[in-house]
Amino acid sequence: MQTSYRPSIRGKITADLLLVALIFFAVRGNIIFISDTYSSHNLALVLMLMITWFFSGRIMGLYQDFRIKPFSMEWISFLKTQIVFSLLVSFLLFFVLQNYPFSRTQLVTYFALLFVFIPIQKVLIRIVYKRIRKSEILTRKVLIVGAGDNGMDFYKQYVKDKNYGYELTGFVDDVSNPLLNGQYLGKTSEINRVLAKHELDDIVVAMPITDDNVLEHIISAGEQQGKLVRIIPDYQRFGARKLHIDRLGSLPIITLRSLPLDVIDNKMLKRIFDVIFSFLVTVFVLSWLFPIIAILIKLSSKGPVLFKQERWGLNNKSIICYKFRTMVNTSRDTDEKGRYQQARKDDPRITRVGAFLRKTNLDEIPQFINVLLGSMSVVGPRPHPVPLNIQSRDSVENYMMRHWVKPGITGWAQVNGYRGETRKPHLMEKRVEFDLWYIENWTFWLDLQIILQTLVNMVKGDEQAF
Repeated sequence: MQTSYRPSIRGKITADLLLVALIFFAVRGNIIFISDTYSSHNLALVLMLMITWFFSGRIMGLYQDFRIKPFSMEWISFLKTQIVFSLLVSFLLFFVLQNYPFSRTQLVTYFALLFVFIPIQKVLIRIVYKRIRKSEILTRKVLIVGAGDNGMDFYKQYVKDKNYGYELTGFVDDVSNPLLNGQYLGKTSEINRVLAKHELDDIVVAMPITDDNVLEHIISAGEQQGKLVRIIPDYQRFGARKLHIDRLGSLPIITLRSLPLDVIDNKMLKRIFDVIFSFLVTVFVLSWLFPIIAILIKLSSKGPVLFKQERWGLNNKSIICYKFRTMVNTSRDTDEKGRYQQARKDDPRITRVGAFLRKTNLDEIPQFINVLLGSMSVVGPRPHPVPLNIQSRDSVENYMMRHWVKPGITGWAQVNGYRGETRKPHLMEKRVEFDLWYIENWTFWLDLQIILQTLVNMVKGDEQAF
């Protein structure tokens, strides 16, 4: 929410980029002069450093609103940014710009100075902003219309500690809340009397209003008194956790769920990682492991080495998913009644080699081919066979939202124990719940965590893998 005094995110970015540039020149031992032999090179490198820092900080969440969060959270985001920035810059200097005269000692010194001075700068910015927010000159007195959950949340997060430059005048609501400690000023029908009696600057409407006449009366009364009226939409009843507000031409558009992977740089980062990681797995693992597993499958039962199955991917589009065959070649996906047969414990269709492959997740390795082709990601909701999708979409709430992102070889639900058979409805519901949490809370570091947890599960085995 925009308030009377909002610390500029662009200002924080500018402060960081200036430090990135100034520390570089300090390490180089000179400021750019026209006569400097490397002046053009320095300018190009500084620009590269600033772009790389901004990209790293943007991906690692360094430029979020940390006003109501402790410095430790901002420091963790800074630390992630520093790590990504250091890796990218080291790669560029020593593998791409090999002829540029920037020694390893200078590079280590540069990273160390950034590690010291950027956190100091951020602490100083917090101190300055805190003093400005608590200045009586900039503080705005606010009347909150609605003493329910929305109103109390707004008060606790944005008003109580003056994090956003607000000071409470009181609450107006049609139902008195005993927790208001004398700050209840009257009903919505008494808004004119409240405005005439109390000094305030802003009116925040934070209650669900089904009667448009009531809302019109509040807005009209506020504007007649020259007060700024803000409205907090009540979309929580739709299950919305992260609203995203944008404009389409002159029309405001509200998206009930804000998805990190809708952001183009997040999408690009995930795809770049998918390609690099899958290529390395293919070259260093699949190249020698594939023939070994292929021979074992052939010796254990007749049939092809690979099992190909139609599944649903991004935006419900059909994809062909590759796996090592783990069942006898004559097994069927559906029973006599046409219902999909999920693999179950001691399933007679599973071969001896297939049981080992499933237990260790090795049957999924060919899906790195899917990742390279672009139909899957390394991490994401597991793709389900078409019959299971059709069976679940009408019986499991929000099931089809799983297809808002590319399916993955492994996923958040799988590493939390919700993999394998889902005959009981609550198991599929929990899997969908974990998948949606992942979709709405994606970060690059979460993907790395899921990959690490998957590797641990492969080593120790998974009770749900059969």
